[in-house]
Amino acid sequence: MMETPASVLCIDDEEPALLLRRRVLERAGYRVFWALSGREGIERFRYQPTDVVIVDYWMAGMNGLEVAKNIKSMSSRTPIIMLSGFTTILDEGLGKVDLWLRKGDGNPEQLLMAVVHLLDKRREKC
Repeated sequence: MMETPASVLCIDDEEPALLLRRRVLERAGYRVFWALSGREGIERFRYQPTDVVIVDYWMAGMNGLEVAKNIKSMSSRTPIIMLSGFTTILDEGLGKVDLWLRKGDGNPEQLLMAVVHLLDKRREKC
């Protein structure tokens, strides 16, 4: 019996960035869901089982930390990757975000390695 591929929810208000991440993740074998706003991402997470969330920090209406806080309140075990222009995690992100990646610096491989790492870590805790 084949194992169901892990699912990734990408949240970003910039559609080109979402499409790029979606393409990279789907080519690596993940099921990818996406949302163009923080509120849409939270709703999608509520109704769509998701193994990893990737969220942009800077979004109109609701920033990524607010999204992370909402998602962690629904499922504290779901790992969240925050993409940001900041080089280090902001203090208010501690406990809400599992991994902080600088947006634009890394190549697609860096994002894929982060997803694999967090999925492995999650499996170890089970």
